[in-house]
Amino acid sequence: MQASGACLDSWENHLTSCPWDWRINGEFYHQTTFSISLSVVRNFIEDVQTLVRLEPKALCGLELYNGILMRYVTASNAYLGKMEDGVDFDFTYYRSKDPLTPRLYEDIIEEIEQIGLFKYGGLPHWGKNRNLAFVRAIKKYNNAKKFLEVKKKYDPQGLFSSDWTDQILGLKEGVTILKDGCALEGLCICSQDIHCAPKKNYFCVPGRIYKEARVCRHVEGQTNKISDMRDEL
Repeated sequence: MQASGACLDSWENHLTSCPWDWRINGEFYHQTTFSISLSVVRNFIEDVQTLVRLEPKALCGLELYNGILMRYVTASNAYLGKMEDGVDFDFTYYRSKDPLTPRLYEDIIEEIEQIGLFKYGGLPHWGKNRNLAFVRAIKKYNNAKKFLEVKKKYDPQGLFSSDWTDQILGLKEGVTILKDGCALEGLCICSQDIHCAPKKNYFCVPGRIYKEARVCRHVEGQTNKISDMRDEL
């Protein structure tokens, strides 16, 4: 962003403006990024493949945003570093300007997200995720306590902290925001239909293969199927 900062001065020309400049109504999308330890990464990939077999078109939208990016990462002795060698998975996908508008195959992306983060204990990227990725995230790090001690030592007045950093580091409540449609924006994991978009036939149901997941699925005029899904809980 620093290298291409001159585009801030030519924002009125869409050919030379910065794609992230809010003044031009430019790029707008969701991102989900986490790393999975090599010891279980094969299982994660197989789960994703299983979901694709169930819904072959479910990931077509990702192709508009470069598909699923994968890269190897090595373990680090940093307090918030990777504890094992692993693979980073980077998903970029559609986000409506209307926060109450659901996505096609929303449930599949949400299930992949929850499988990676919770079933396989994926470590979230600190800057490229939605709120739900940081639920209990700090507890996944063996040296989290040491990190917080160093943080307090070098910044005792919290000059480099904010409500958001305190929330994702587990120092404050509030990383989950419960309200109508909150699951559509990743502000929460749905537990009620109102967290999805029931008026548009998106209801909160268990995952297809990861039954602990709770996702917003489109079920057109089939309320009896919703009842059947909930019987699985």
